[in-house]
Amino acid sequence: MIVELTALHWIYVVFIALIVGFMVMRRDTTLVCIAGIFLIAITATGSISGSVSSIFNSFTYAITELLSTILVISIIVAMSKTLTSTGINDVMISPFTKLIRNPSLAYWITGLLMMVISWFFWPSPAVALLGAVLLPVAMRAGLPALGVAMAMNLFGHGIALSGDFIIQAAPKLTADAAGLPVSDVLHASIPLVFIMGTVTTITAFYFLKRDMKRGLLTSDVAAIEASTETQALQSNLLTNAQKRFFAFFVPLMFAIDVAAMFVLKLQGGDATALIGGTSIFILLVITLAAHKSKGLEEITNYLIEGFQFGFKVFGPVIPIAAFFYLGDAGFTKIIGDFLPKGSQGIVNDLGVALANIVPLSKGVAAVTLTAVGAITGLDGSGFSGISLAGSIAHLFSISIGKGAATLTALGQISAIWVGGGTLIPWALIPAAAICNVDPFELARRNLLPVTIGLVVTTIAAMFII
Repeated sequence: MIVELTALHWIYVVFIALIVGFMVMRRDTTLVCIAGIFLIAITATGSISGSVSSIFNSFTYAITELLSTILVISIIVAMSKTLTSTGINDVMISPFTKLIRNPSLAYWITGLLMMVISWFFWPSPAVALLGAVLLPVAMRAGLPALGVAMAMNLFGHGIALSGDFIIQAAPKLTADAAGLPVSDVLHASIPLVFIMGTVTTITAFYFLKRDMKRGLLTSDVAAIEASTETQALQSNLLTNAQKRFFAFFVPLMFAIDVAAMFVLKLQGGDATALIGGTSIFILLVITLAAHKSKGLEEITNYLIEGFQFGFKVFGPVIPIAAFFYLGDAGFTKIIGDFLPKGSQGIVNDLGVALANIVPLSKGVAAVTLTAVGAITGLDGSGFSGISLAGSIAHLFSISIGKGAATLTALGQISAIWVGGGTLIPWALIPAAAICNVDPFELARRNLLPVTIGLVVTTIAAMFII
């Protein structure tokens, strides 16, 4: 069913363009997002009081949706504080310092490890597992924190999640919508995921090295060393034997988590919750062992530090997330049942409209599926629109007589690379927060490599169809 585009749809498009424009100009988008929420609400309801309330409701909805991510990041940071203040972290990372000797090795080793773990457990738990241990090693090897975040983000939320070869949640959704066996979509996605991943990560690495040579990006080694000196003063909280014990104990606990995820088939939120709970347990044990009689108070202090960090990082993200959630299921929960009759959500309506106004050929079909995937990914989920991409791929393949699986895989890859966590700021928050970098800066850094990757992958799909 084709829904006629209304003022709501066009307002949404205009404000997307404004938000992207402000981000490119490195200006804050909070005011633009709030104005967009208010304008969409008043256009839909005609009520000033209801529209003002919708601004608050949108923030509440965004916080609710992001809360589990905020919590796990805060808890991981709190646990990391205990590891660094007691000197355990230095003992843990010492084996990696022999392997990761320069920025290039730091980028590729971090990325490849992230990709492998993400295939089995999805990227958010993988970021939590790897970030606290590998970040200081990579930075001491000369890779800026932003480079570490890019590596974890592109390999995890990009390559691993867009292919989803092990868990197969993404190909199942797109395959069902396209009326195809999951195996067909998986096989069709392999060359496209390889091309997209190779082009994007190499391009990102090239720009990263170029800017490091120009001095635009630096690894703050001085800050790391100063932090190390501060930690050295505190590291007498534990004996060397205790540090070695906990340096073995912490990875062991997370290894048990990995085994539990595999055996119990825990994914996504369940896997993240397991990591978060384990991190709290580690925090409790180490703090009590290190601070003795003051341990009860120090547990609270570490948690406060973690939560302060989490909400400080997420503060700028909540308004923009609140706006983009209006494009999907969030609209009815924030504003009410005011969508046009038959609408599947603003973003999905825009995707269907685009698919219905273009002439059909192999080239046009590939470009359209990439565009539809990117548009549906703007809500920051990556998964909400891939069923639509599968449906449109099915329709296009009937018209051109072939290429259903390839088009379906292309739409899936585009939606997840854009919305699953490499371009939408709040979707890439886990990597940005663990590395303590600005998520908007990380999104800007990813923009050109991901765009180049999508262009090359789309052209390749034209020849594969």
